[in-house]
Amino acid sequence: MTSARYRRVVLKLSGEALSGEQGFGIDPKVIQSICQQIKEVVELGVEVAVVVGGGNIWRGKVGSQMGMDRATADYMGMLATVMNSLALQDGLETIGIQTRVQTSIEMRQVAEPYIRRKAIRHLEKKRVVIFAAGTGNPYFSTDTTAALRAAEIEAEVILMAKNNVDGVYTDDPKVNKNAKKYDSLSYMEMLNEGLGVMDSTASSLCMDNDIPLIVFSITEEGNIKRAVQGETIGTIIRGK
Repeated sequence: MTSARYRRVVLKLSGEALSGEQGFGIDPKVIQSICQQIKEVVELGVEVAVVVGGGNIWRGKVGSQMGMDRATADYMGMLATVMNSLALQDGLETIGIQTRVQTSIEMRQVAEPYIRRKAIRHLEKKRVVIFAAGTGNPYFSTDTTAALRAAEIEAEVILMAKNNVDGVYTDDPKVNKNAKKYDSLSYMEMLNEGLGVMDSTASSLCMDNDIPLIVFSITEEGNIKRAVQGETIGTIIRGK
């Protein structure tokens, strides 16, 4: 069995990744596939934290554009991430992986409140920790949550799993057939070229804390394990 390159990782999943081909809601088959891939990584001895978006249920930005108060719309989006996190927790525990959901907004009946030291202790005990409800503040994306939590728990890498692309391209490969894929980039290059991999707040956090980011496709079975083992997949983005 090939050993893992990274000891502790943050896996960033978009909400859309959980919806499968239907484009909205939660697809149980997709949940099962993702959970099985996470299990493979846990069995390598890797400590795994997960941040999942809520775009398959609700997007705060869309609500704001429709005339809603931005803060209210964003809080609704945070609640959507909790629903996704509970679905992931259930899927993981069904296949024997101990999991804890920690939320930035207290809801003790369904999850633990986010406490950094407790999260680290769970990871040390080889439990998967799912960080839900974003940062607990409006105007911040779940990309920023992933960067913030990665810095706080001293993760060695952020694995950004995409459901519609297998890396970072010069342009949208679905629109421009001549778009070229990057094997590696620096955060500064990504920001200067406006590639839109993650928002500028998240990018700056990663860059300032020297946290590498690997962007790859979640739809190919085993890709999370390949990324953790250091295989060359997708695009890697580093501080320099």
